[in-house]
Amino acid sequence: MINANAGKLPQTAIDLEELKKEFYNPSSAPAAVKFGTSGHRGVLGAGFCALHARAVAQAVAEMHVADKISGPVLAGGDTRLMSRATAQICACVLAANGIKAVLPDIAVPTPVFSFEILSGRVCAGLNGTASHNPPQDMGLKYNPASGGPAPAEITARIEKAANYYLANPQKIKEIPLEDAMRKSLVVTEDVITPYVKALGKKINFEVIKSAGVKSAIHPMGGASLAFYDAIKKEYGLDNLDIVSRDIDPTFKFIPLDHDGKTRMDPSSQYPMKPLLDLVAGGAYAFAGASDPDADRFGCATAKGGLISPNHALCVMLDYLIRTMKPPKTMKAGRTLGTTHLIDKICAAAGLGVLEVNVGFKYFVEGLRGGELLMAGEESAGMSLAKWVTEKDGILAVFLLLEIMSTTGQDIAGLYKQITALHGAPAYTRVDMPINDTVMSELKKMTAAAFANLKTVAGERVLKVRDTDGVKIYLEDSWFLARPSGTEPIVKFYCESFRGRQQLDKIIEEGRRIFGI
Repeated sequence: MINANAGKLPQTAIDLEELKKEFYNPSSAPAAVKFGTSGHRGVLGAGFCALHARAVAQAVAEMHVADKISGPVLAGGDTRLMSRATAQICACVLAANGIKAVLPDIAVPTPVFSFEILSGRVCAGLNGTASHNPPQDMGLKYNPASGGPAPAEITARIEKAANYYLANPQKIKEIPLEDAMRKSLVVTEDVITPYVKALGKKINFEVIKSAGVKSAIHPMGGASLAFYDAIKKEYGLDNLDIVSRDIDPTFKFIPLDHDGKTRMDPSSQYPMKPLLDLVAGGAYAFAGASDPDADRFGCATAKGGLISPNHALCVMLDYLIRTMKPPKTMKAGRTLGTTHLIDKICAAAGLGVLEVNVGFKYFVEGLRGGELLMAGEESAGMSLAKWVTEKDGILAVFLLLEIMSTTGQDIAGLYKQITALHGAPAYTRVDMPINDTVMSELKKMTAAAFANLKTVAGERVLKVRDTDGVKIYLEDSWFLARPSGTEPIVKFYCESFRGRQQLDKIIEEGRRIFGI
């Protein structure tokens, strides 16, 4: 088992009782409901409280009734402090509106919400989670019939109605949980078995079992623990050890991130240090992790250490192309800030690439319809065609393990083989603090403002895209500035196939161009 104190920094004290009080009776007025890329989220209290959950659930119930959406709604959440309470509140509000709710008695990963919807057992989902955010944060996501993150037209509708109910809480309908269960308006269902069995049709567990690659799995205190247990048992994976079984809403067993905050991010070297120590020490050849709601993946290997999500996505895509031999009509999906090595892999295979704004919701139709062989983002989210339309960290972990088991090679070595063929990109993402004036200017920038920009760091400007921040494409490089919608920072991405020195030049010139 993992040493819980490995690589640990001093833990900031978290007063659970105070956070619970803030959830039910916030000390200041609740913030307006505002959906980001996946839902409404904020610090427990004014940022996210019981009233937010009640208001969003009532808005969803109202929409289902108005649109004659039939079928039960899955109400659940991860292992955060108030996730269970949020799910119960949602179930009770739905029940009071005559809508049946499925309320599992375990924590539910985000990809399982999508799986249950697409399997037809429920028609939608209300998911209490704040992903890998610090323990003091909480949130609520809505998944419609597509199984993926709700599109803007739906979230705008939920926001408007939820904010009305936030101001008029007396109009929210709600019944006690006991009454709802007695009337069978709230029921408990098994959500583990269907997902685990279906996963066996996407992942070759036989080769994982027979290859016997010594593997460690870290659920990071999240909803995936019961699912990893069930997968290990179902497919007889004696070579796989679940090295942490800690479930604690303070997540104090997770080493602090680069900024001193507890953040359960499986792509960061700091929270992942216990796993990195295990592979570095030779105990395991492969280590996989997923964040609390299991929509993001982490991977470390004995030879490569922590594997960048960009690198892992390229290895997965290359493997899928080689093993599945997809038709030329299929594409790979990536977000604006994800490596263009994906484009080179696809070009060599005669496949197209779908580039979308940041947000997994833009991949939903392509995944659902089978147009996208794989969709991924640099922040460690991915899924496959005809699977779930949410990010699936559990799937990603086992696909990477299948790749090592099938090829007999380390993920890092496989990535080097890909770059030997297509070039090795230098890549970075930096979050830069900016003031309100700069933020305002960045948000107003359009492609037209760069009509006279012909070269950057000696490379010709090929095109400019302004759909989500501003991205400038060069001959062998690109850079992107995306102002945050919630913090006074700009996310600056840059990649060059001409090496690190060229990357540094582009960063310097790019910051000047954008005024950051």
